[in-house]
Amino acid sequence: MTHDEERLLRRAIELAAAARTDGNPPFGSLLADPDGRVLAEEQNTTLTEADISAHPELKLARWAARELDPATAAATTMYTSCQPCSMCTGAIQRSGLGRVVFALSEEQLDGLKPGGGWPQVPQEGPGLYDEARVPVEGYYK
Repeated sequence: MTHDEERLLRRAIELAAAARTDGNPPFGSLLADPDGRVLAEEQNTTLTEADISAHPELKLARWAARELDPATAAATTMYTSCQPCSMCTGAIQRSGLGRVVFALSEEQLDGLKPGGGWPQVPQEGPGLYDEARVPVEGYYK
């Protein structure tokens, strides 16, 4: 990891500390261009906004998809205090960001939580393939 990457990752950790000070879970992220210039930064606001999706990684992915052209988005790096959850990972993939650098892994984070992480929710499927495919067929070309 370069000195610049460490600097940006430390800023993400500062944003996480600020989120905690503001009464939210301690997570922070920023988006930087290839020269290390910060384009946008966010912190977790899930409690103060009463929105379970207000993760900083998701907010930055949405911002990038809305504000950056695909080539610019692909050249960015997200620096985040913790490895993105699956919800955020999906948004990051769809937004076309170039890469993610994180401080804590999901496993390390779960080790810091009493009782570990979130409980798994059972999922069942697939079902009704012939019906479900009708609105999807031909959309992705």
